[in-house]
Amino acid sequence: MKKSRSVGASSPLNGIGRQDGDSRRKRKVAEISQALNVTPVDVAVLRRMAISEGGLLTDEIRCKVWPWLLNVPTDTLPEEPEAVERENNKDYNQVLLDVQRSLRRFPPGMPDEQREGLQEELIDIILRVLGRNTQLHYYQGYHDIVVTFLLVLGERLATALVEKLSTHHLRDFMDPTMDNTKHILNYLMPIIERVNPEVHDFMQQAEVGTIFALSWLITWFGHVLSDFRHVVRLYDFFLACHPLMPIYFAAVIVLYREDEVLDCECDMASVHHLLSQIPQDLPYETLISRAGDLFVQFPPSELAREAAQQYSQQTAASTFKDFDLASEQQRPDSVLRRRRREKQALDGASAGAVVATAQPTAARRLVRLAVMGLTVALGAAALTLVNTALEWAPKLDLQLFP
Repeated sequence: MKKSRSVGASSPLNGIGRQDGDSRRKRKVAEISQALNVTPVDVAVLRRMAISEGGLLTDEIRCKVWPWLLNVPTDTLPEEPEAVERENNKDYNQVLLDVQRSLRRFPPGMPDEQREGLQEELIDIILRVLGRNTQLHYYQGYHDIVVTFLLVLGERLATALVEKLSTHHLRDFMDPTMDNTKHILNYLMPIIERVNPEVHDFMQQAEVGTIFALSWLITWFGHVLSDFRHVVRLYDFFLACHPLMPIYFAAVIVLYREDEVLDCECDMASVHHLLSQIPQDLPYETLISRAGDLFVQFPPSELAREAAQQYSQQTAASTFKDFDLASEQQRPDSVLRRRRREKQALDGASAGAVVATAQPTAARRLVRLAVMGLTVALGAAALTLVNTALEWAPKLDLQLFP
């Protein structure tokens, strides 16, 4: 059994010269290696590396880091995953159909025999995880997430990480109904309203809703992005952050396309058609930075009352405390929060401009300010992470539905 299958998912460090990029890349690889080799492993540094520009760089590094981001011990995993019983399995037929339709998710030019073997492994991983966790319900799009883990990690590691992900980050999508999924989608419009009321009001008038973002959310954008490098870059980011980060990323995509949205015919069909087609040349590092900014500026706890008609205490996002690693100093949110403080200090007197207002012009200014990269102050933030991690009360942003 192959342990990993690199499919060329080497993340570029965008926006910097080649020589400077090579130097930063080497420093990043060295810092990741050092974090992996200390005892205990420095998960805070690994999370920072996954969030910062370029992500984890290569599939080889992801094989080592992703298990730590999900708190999955790899030294106790069985050498070979257990066999899967397909006969009389209630999910097998649907899983088979979805996997057969997933040809575009495999690298172009991959030999048919290799791809077919991977598709068989993909089916086995899905059925194995569902068989072990009978409370989980398969949904169409789940295979788009699982195939990403399979291509990066191989069947053995992918099974373990997908199982952890399914019982935590993806848990709300795997309920018998879509109620919790719809609830998470309800965070989208409040985020957009905070940043750009003009776009929010236009979308409300068009009555477009949020269904255009459903496939983005439940596949972690794996179904809608054609370049595998961009997919794994987002997975680096999402795995290192709060379970609701994908909805923030969905919001920044809409906000980035502000001009297109406002130039569109203000009706449901036109706006839905526009937004459901994601451009493939998005500035991913800029959008990742912006999503991190918005998460810190407008945490889920602040948006919860607007996002829900009724509170739910059963969503995985509301019980993220159960998933936290042992040390509070490893929280990804403290990294983002500290980075924002550093950035505001650099902005000086203009720091107050990052507060959203009800005026569209001020909202657009906020969007432009948010374009500043995660790495503007991330290095400085890392120097004081241990001392500042406990400054933020750990329960504040975890109780999403108070």
